[in-house]
Amino acid sequence: MKKITSRDNATFKQLRLLAESSRERRKQGKTVLDGMHLVLAWFDRYGPPDLLAVSESGAQQAEISEFLSRRRQTDPYVLSDALFKEVSPVSTPTGILALISIPHQPAPAATAGSCVLLEAIQDAGNLGAILRSSAAAGIADIFLGPGCAQAWSPRVLRAAMGAHFLMRIHEHAALDRILDNHDGISVSTRLDAGATLFELDLTGPVAWVFGNEGGGLTADVAGRAAHAVKIPMPGQAESLNVAAAASICLFEEVRQKMARSA
Repeated sequence: MKKITSRDNATFKQLRLLAESSRERRKQGKTVLDGMHLVLAWFDRYGPPDLLAVSESGAQQAEISEFLSRRRQTDPYVLSDALFKEVSPVSTPTGILALISIPHQPAPAATAGSCVLLEAIQDAGNLGAILRSSAAAGIADIFLGPGCAQAWSPRVLRAAMGAHFLMRIHEHAALDRILDNHDGISVSTRLDAGATLFELDLTGPVAWVFGNEGGGLTADVAGRAAHAVKIPMPGQAESLNVAAAASICLFEEVRQKMARSA
């Protein structure tokens, strides 16, 4: 194991910058994964990361120690607990992190299956939850338009719990072009829509479109969706969190397709 004992170390400086700065992540095309779950998910999908780092106490944890012993070809950096805390993107470090190069997926000219389009989803927790629900529902492609939180930020990665490695994520996507070239129906949600989600036939490919937490979709993107539906809410709440609304929509599609194939 290679030890890092100084804040002047180049690797230490890089890890700290990537943990703290979205600008640096975009510039380098890299990000930091914190925690055994994300590190294992990366190994399973892509193999060894650019580098591994562990804290002195983390190296003594049974799970981390066993993981490292099974991957002796990966030589991790070891940092004191104090230095590790400075490069960890979480308030309570888990003891292991990985530096990875962000996968870049070429945007398809057209999409034939169901997909999710997001416009200005700004909250990292919401974005991560939508990614997680999308992966669970079998969505292969997710498109992030202008104004969205950075998909590969540490906070979004933690909220998505490995979903990033199960689908193709396209940032800075031209949502209008994606909608114009989708082979199925396109659906947005609106509180004042006349039809409900449960009346719509979702047994074919669907392009789901979800907008900003406060303002919803812009008029241009909303106007390109072929269908606008509402989620029935018999209770007293005025609206649903966008991540909750997305989950309901995606699993109504799953329900309908399972019923059709039964």
